[in-house]
Amino acid sequence: MERLTRQLEFVREAGRLRSVLRLTELTDPPRLENSAEHSWHLAVMALALGEHAPEGTDLATVIAMLVLHDLVEIDAGDLSAHAPAAAQARQGIAERAAADRLFAILPANQARGLRRLWDEFEERVSPEARFARALDRLQPMLENVRAGGRAWRAQGVTAGQVLSKVTLIEDGSPALGAFARELIEQAVTDGILAPGPGPEPPQQQQRKADQRREADQEREPAQAQEQQPETEADARC
Repeated sequence: MERLTRQLEFVREAGRLRSVLRLTELTDPPRLENSAEHSWHLAVMALALGEHAPEGTDLATVIAMLVLHDLVEIDAGDLSAHAPAAAQARQGIAERAAADRLFAILPANQARGLRRLWDEFEERVSPEARFARALDRLQPMLENVRAGGRAWRAQGVTAGQVLSKVTLIEDGSPALGAFARELIEQAVTDGILAPGPGPEPPQQQQRKADQRREADQEREPAQAQEQQPETEADARC
Protein backbone atom coordinates (compact mmCIF):
# COMPACT_ATOMS: atom_id res chain seq x y z
CA MET A 1 0.00 0.00 0.00
CA GLU A 2 2.88 2.37 0.74
CA ARG A 3 4.14 1.84 -2.83
CA LEU A 4 0.78 2.81 -4.31
CA THR A 5 0.55 5.81 -2.00
CA ARG A 6 3.92 7.12 -3.20
CA GLN A 7 2.99 6.54 -6.85
CA LEU A 8 -0.28 8.43 -6.45
CA GLU A 9 1.50 11.25 -4.63
CA PHE A 10 3.88 11.57 -7.60
CA VAL A 11 0.91 11.65 -9.99
CA ARG A 12 -0.74 14.37 -7.89
CA GLU A 13 2.45 16.40 -7.81
CA ALA A 14 2.97 16.02 -11.57
CA GLY A 15 -0.48 17.52 -12.13
CA ARG A 16 0.82 20.83 -10.81
CA LEU A 17 2.67 21.28 -14.11
CA ARG A 18 -0.64 22.50 -15.55
CA SER A 19 -0.27 25.71 -13.54
CA VAL A 20 3.21 26.57 -14.87
CA LEU A 21 2.93 29.16 -17.64
CA ARG A 22 5.45 29.39 -20.46
CA LEU A 23 6.42 32.41 -22.57
CA THR A 24 5.03 30.74 -25.70
CA GLU A 25 1.83 32.38 -26.90
CA LEU A 26 -1.02 30.30 -28.31
CA THR A 27 -3.94 31.31 -30.50
CA ASP A 28 -7.68 30.48 -30.50
CA PRO A 29 -7.99 32.20 -28.03
CA PRO A 30 -4.72 34.09 -27.46
CA ARG A 31 -3.14 32.99 -24.19
CA LEU A 32 0.09 31.61 -22.75
CA GLU A 33 0.83 27.92 -23.08
CA ASN A 34 1.32 25.93 -19.89
CA SER A 35 4.12 23.42 -19.46
CA ALA A 36 1.81 20.40 -19.30
CA GLU A 37 0.34 21.34 -22.69
CA HIS A 38 3.84 21.76 -24.06
CA SER A 39 4.85 18.26 -22.91
CA TRP A 40 1.67 16.73 -24.34
CA HIS A 41 2.20 18.50 -27.65
CA LEU A 42 5.77 17.18 -27.85
CA ALA A 43 4.53 13.63 -27.28
CA VAL A 44 2.08 14.08 -30.18
CA MET A 45 4.93 15.40 -32.33
CA ALA A 46 7.00 12.31 -31.53
CA LEU A 47 4.17 10.10 -32.73
CA ALA A 48 3.59 12.12 -35.90
CA LEU A 49 7.22 12.87 -36.79
CA GLY A 50 8.90 9.70 -35.57
CA GLU A 51 9.92 8.67 -39.09
CA HIS A 52 12.34 11.62 -39.12
CA ALA A 53 14.26 10.27 -36.11
CA PRO A 54 17.54 8.42 -36.65
CA GLU A 55 17.03 4.81 -37.68
CA GLY A 56 16.54 2.53 -34.69
CA THR A 57 15.33 5.28 -32.34
CA ASP A 58 13.00 3.92 -29.65
CA LEU A 59 9.99 6.25 -29.82
CA ALA A 60 8.50 4.90 -26.61
CA THR A 61 11.61 6.12 -24.80
CA VAL A 62 11.40 9.46 -26.63
CA ILE A 63 7.79 9.94 -25.50
CA ALA A 64 8.64 9.01 -21.91
CA MET A 65 11.42 11.61 -21.90
CA LEU A 66 9.12 14.27 -23.31
CA VAL A 67 6.42 13.59 -20.73
CA LEU A 68 8.98 13.84 -17.93
CA HIS A 69 11.42 16.50 -19.09
CA ASP A 70 9.62 19.61 -17.81
CA LEU A 71 8.25 18.25 -14.53
CA VAL A 72 11.09 20.12 -12.83
CA GLU A 73 9.39 23.38 -13.80
CA ILE A 74 6.90 22.70 -11.02
CA ASP A 75 9.62 24.01 -8.71
CA ALA A 76 11.97 25.87 -11.06
CA GLY A 77 9.48 27.57 -13.38
CA ASP A 78 10.01 28.19 -17.09
CA LEU A 79 12.88 30.18 -18.57
CA SER A 80 13.29 31.50 -22.09
CA ALA A 81 15.73 29.57 -24.26
CA HIS A 82 17.19 32.98 -25.12
CA ALA A 83 17.90 34.00 -21.51
CA PRO A 84 21.49 35.06 -20.63
CA ALA A 85 24.02 32.37 -19.77
CA ALA A 86 24.05 33.28 -16.07
CA ALA A 87 20.28 32.85 -15.85
CA GLN A 88 20.53 29.54 -17.71
CA ALA A 89 23.14 28.33 -15.21
CA ARG A 90 20.92 29.26 -12.25
CA GLN A 91 17.98 27.53 -13.93
CA GLY A 92 20.04 24.37 -14.39
CA ILE A 93 20.84 24.26 -10.66
CA ALA A 94 17.18 24.82 -9.75
CA GLU A 95 16.00 22.11 -12.14
CA ARG A 96 18.44 19.52 -10.79
CA ALA A 97 17.26 20.27 -7.25
CA ALA A 98 13.67 19.89 -8.44
CA ALA A 99 14.49 16.54 -10.06
CA ASP A 100 16.02 15.36 -6.79
CA ARG A 101 12.83 16.20 -4.92
CA LEU A 102 10.22 15.07 -7.43
CA PHE A 103 11.59 11.70 -8.44
CA ALA A 104 12.33 10.82 -4.81
CA ILE A 105 8.56 10.80 -4.19
CA LEU A 106 8.34 7.52 -6.13
CA PRO A 107 9.38 4.07 -4.87
CA ALA A 108 13.16 3.76 -5.17
CA ASN A 109 13.28 1.50 -8.23
CA GLN A 110 10.90 3.73 -10.20
CA ALA A 111 12.68 6.85 -9.02
CA ARG A 112 16.00 5.58 -10.36
CA GLY A 113 14.54 4.64 -13.74
CA LEU A 114 12.68 7.89 -14.35
CA ARG A 115 15.55 10.04 -13.07
CA ARG A 116 17.86 8.19 -15.46
CA LEU A 117 15.56 9.12 -18.35
CA TRP A 118 15.49 12.76 -17.26
CA ASP A 119 19.29 12.90 -17.01
CA GLU A 120 19.63 11.21 -20.40
CA PHE A 121 17.40 13.86 -21.97
CA GLU A 122 19.35 16.70 -20.37
CA GLU A 123 22.73 15.31 -21.39
CA ARG A 124 21.65 14.27 -24.92
CA VAL A 125 23.67 11.06 -24.68
CA SER A 126 21.48 8.89 -26.92
CA PRO A 127 19.63 9.15 -30.26
CA GLU A 128 16.37 9.15 -28.29
CA ALA A 129 17.48 12.10 -26.15
CA ARG A 130 18.75 14.06 -29.14
CA PHE A 131 15.52 13.53 -31.08
CA ALA A 132 13.46 14.50 -28.02
CA ARG A 133 15.52 17.67 -27.59
CA ALA A 134 15.06 18.45 -31.29
CA LEU A 135 11.29 18.34 -30.87
CA ASP A 136 11.55 20.45 -27.72
CA ARG A 137 13.36 23.16 -29.70
CA LEU A 138 11.12 22.96 -32.76
CA GLN A 139 7.72 23.17 -31.04
CA PRO A 140 8.09 26.75 -29.72
CA MET A 141 9.20 27.89 -33.18
CA LEU A 142 6.03 26.44 -34.69
CA GLU A 143 3.85 28.13 -32.08
CA ASN A 144 5.65 31.45 -32.45
CA VAL A 145 5.07 31.42 -36.20
CA ARG A 146 1.43 30.50 -35.72
CA ALA A 147 0.99 33.38 -33.27
CA GLY A 148 2.55 35.87 -35.68
CA GLY A 149 5.80 36.17 -33.75
CA ARG A 150 4.28 37.97 -30.75
CA ALA A 151 6.48 36.23 -28.18
CA TRP A 152 9.59 36.83 -30.29
CA ARG A 153 8.82 40.54 -30.50
CA ALA A 154 8.00 40.79 -26.79
CA GLN A 155 11.40 39.31 -25.92
CA GLY A 156 13.31 41.22 -28.60
CA VAL A 157 14.45 37.96 -30.20
CA THR A 158 16.13 38.09 -33.62
CA ALA A 159 16.55 35.50 -36.35
CA GLY A 160 20.18 35.01 -35.34
CA GLN A 161 19.16 33.99 -31.84
CA VAL A 162 16.57 31.53 -33.13
CA LEU A 163 19.03 30.10 -35.65
CA SER A 164 21.50 29.45 -32.83
CA LYS A 165 19.05 26.83 -31.50
CA VAL A 166 18.75 25.00 -34.81
CA THR A 167 21.98 23.06 -34.27
CA LEU A 168 20.23 21.08 -31.52
CA ILE A 169 17.41 20.26 -33.93
CA GLU A 170 19.82 19.19 -36.66
CA ASP A 171 21.69 17.03 -34.17
CA GLY A 172 18.52 15.08 -33.42
CA SER A 173 17.04 15.08 -36.91
CA PRO A 174 18.70 16.58 -40.01
CA ALA A 175 15.34 16.67 -41.79
CA LEU A 176 13.68 18.67 -39.01
CA GLY A 177 16.73 20.91 -38.76
CA ALA A 178 16.50 21.77 -42.47
CA PHE A 179 12.79 22.47 -42.04
CA ALA A 180 13.52 24.75 -39.05
CA ARG A 181 15.99 26.82 -41.08
CA GLU A 182 13.41 27.29 -43.83
CA LEU A 183 10.78 28.19 -41.22
CA ILE A 184 12.99 30.91 -39.75
CA GLU A 185 13.88 32.30 -43.19
CA GLN A 186 10.18 32.52 -44.08
CA ALA A 187 9.39 34.16 -40.72
CA VAL A 188 11.91 36.91 -41.49
CA THR A 189 10.49 37.31 -45.01
CA ASP A 190 6.98 37.58 -43.57
CA GLY A 191 8.09 40.22 -41.08
CA ILE A 192 7.20 38.27 -37.93
CA LEU A 193 10.83 37.71 -36.84
CA ALA A 194 13.40 40.50 -36.77
CA PRO A 195 16.44 39.84 -38.97
CA GLY A 196 19.71 39.51 -37.17
CA PRO A 197 23.13 37.95 -37.60
CA GLY A 198 23.27 34.21 -37.03
CA PRO A 199 25.99 32.47 -35.04
CA GLU A 200 29.28 32.22 -36.91
CA PRO A 201 30.32 28.72 -37.99
CA PRO A 202 33.29 27.31 -35.99
CA GLN A 203 35.52 27.53 -39.10
CA GLN A 204 34.80 31.23 -39.46
CA GLN A 205 35.43 31.83 -35.76
CA GLN A 206 38.79 30.06 -36.06
CA ARG A 207 39.71 32.03 -39.18
CA LYS A 208 39.02 35.32 -37.40
CA ALA A 209 41.07 34.18 -34.39
CA ASP A 210 43.98 33.30 -36.70
CA GLN A 211 43.75 36.70 -38.39
CA ARG A 212 43.80 38.50 -35.03
CA ARG A 213 46.81 36.45 -33.94
CA GLU A 214 48.69 37.25 -37.17
CA ALA A 215 47.91 40.96 -36.78
CA ASP A 216 49.19 40.90 -33.20
CA GLN A 217 52.41 39.20 -34.34
CA GLU A 218 52.94 41.85 -37.04
CA ARG A 219 52.48 44.67 -34.52
CA GLU A 220 54.93 43.25 -31.96
CA PRO A 221 58.18 44.08 -33.86
CA ALA A 222 56.99 47.62 -34.57
CA GLN A 223 56.05 48.16 -30.93
CA ALA A 224 59.40 46.76 -29.79
CA GLN A 225 61.25 49.14 -32.12
CA GLU A 226 59.28 52.12 -30.83
CA GLN A 227 60.19 51.20 -27.26
CA GLN A 228 63.99 50.92 -27.86
CA PRO A 229 66.01 53.41 -25.73
CA GLU A 230 67.74 56.33 -27.44
CA THR A 231 71.28 55.66 -28.64
CA GLU A 232 74.08 58.11 -27.93
CA ALA A 233 73.92 59.32 -31.56
CA ASP A 234 70.21 59.90 -31.26
CA ALA A 235 70.76 61.93 -28.13
CA ARG A 236 73.32 64.23 -29.90
CA CYS A 237 70.80 64.94 -32.61
